[in-house]
Amino acid sequence: MKSTKFDNISVVGLGYIGLPTAAVFAAHGVRVTGVDVNQTTVDTINRGEVHIVEPDLGGAVSNAVAARRLRATVIPEPAQAFLIAVPTPFKGHDHEPDLSYIQSASSMIAPALRPGNLIILESTSPVGATERMAAWLAEARPDLTFPQTHGEASDIRIAHCPERVLPGKVMQELITNDRIIGGMTPLCSSEAEALYRVFVKGECLLTDTCTAEMAKLTENSFRDVNIAFANELSMICDTKGINVWELIKLANHHPRVNILQPGPGVGGHCIAVDPWFIVNSAPDQARLIRTAREVNDAKPHWVVEKTTAALGEFLIENPDKSIGDVTLACYGLAFKPDIDDLRESPALNIAIQLGTMPFKSVLAVEPNIAELPKAAAALTLSSLENARNADIHVLLVDHAPFKEVSKPNGFVVDSRGIWP
Repeated sequence: MKSTKFDNISVVGLGYIGLPTAAVFAAHGVRVTGVDVNQTTVDTINRGEVHIVEPDLGGAVSNAVAARRLRATVIPEPAQAFLIAVPTPFKGHDHEPDLSYIQSASSMIAPALRPGNLIILESTSPVGATERMAAWLAEARPDLTFPQTHGEASDIRIAHCPERVLPGKVMQELITNDRIIGGMTPLCSSEAEALYRVFVKGECLLTDTCTAEMAKLTENSFRDVNIAFANELSMICDTKGINVWELIKLANHHPRVNILQPGPGVGGHCIAVDPWFIVNSAPDQARLIRTAREVNDAKPHWVVEKTTAALGEFLIENPDKSIGDVTLACYGLAFKPDIDDLRESPALNIAIQLGTMPFKSVLAVEPNIAELPKAAAALTLSSLENARNADIHVLLVDHAPFKEVSKPNGFVVDSRGIWP
């Protein structure tokens, strides 16, 4: 049911979370102004088109723009609520959280704020980030009052509500998943809940900002630890000549065992990043979380070593050839199947590293992108059909098209277990 309080909102950051969120609000009758610093992104959306691959998103954006319930701009405008969905990477060897995008978004929206506004930080953040955002906003707008100083009586309400959706199913999970809402005061939480109730069918769980921030980090760290177990198991099995895929299938027949599938590493903006926020904040206590990150970060190097070993075997069997005669094909660059998202992708990093070797050519098969990123300039974007003529094949992402074809001839390094 459409909220009577919120009929005009702004979403800052029109990426993999912000744009779907804006489209879903618009589909439920809310007028949405999307804000992004990239003029090309703004122009694309205003044409009713999308710049990212996500099922059902294109139609939702096209319909919302045509109905004049969604438009994009580079300059924030007054609204009843502001949702911030910008990147939160880490920086440096100590994996210090980089909150510069949140700070920039705060500076952008500050001039547009009016008494009674609600601001929600959706970006996955280290504990305390929402309070820091509130401090930046208060500094920029001393004429307004904020929850950290005026509590329930403040002019501005502030809350944290982390996204928790699966790429490839974002448009469905935004609606069906439960939401954790952490307000700086109980009133902040209840007003944020009223906004999300415009479309959320799942349960809204109210708490404080720090607990909400920690909840998202905990969810992704739990996943990371479990993936690290599978990845470590795959490397152990390789030394013992055991098929890890069969082993996991057998072990999972135990009623209380559910081992995940190993892969070439962990990517994406969440699982590969968020655990470091916990480690950075509690380095002496977060020993298991740190070790899991180190295991998963090391897996791409292991895949490169396996590929180098396959090259050695190929050259032994073909003594008349050198590495300069060898064509290598990498299958998949995205961080997970059937999406175009290359953020923190171990597959992309593996392919780039292999591209630095003096192969005749390194082919990249990624059916979800039209062009390679600049960092992968040494690679050649290839069709699946053409790549199957390569000498060495490295399967990095189990995209649907790869599952539909048989194992190619030649030397194969399969990090996903789909070409037995």
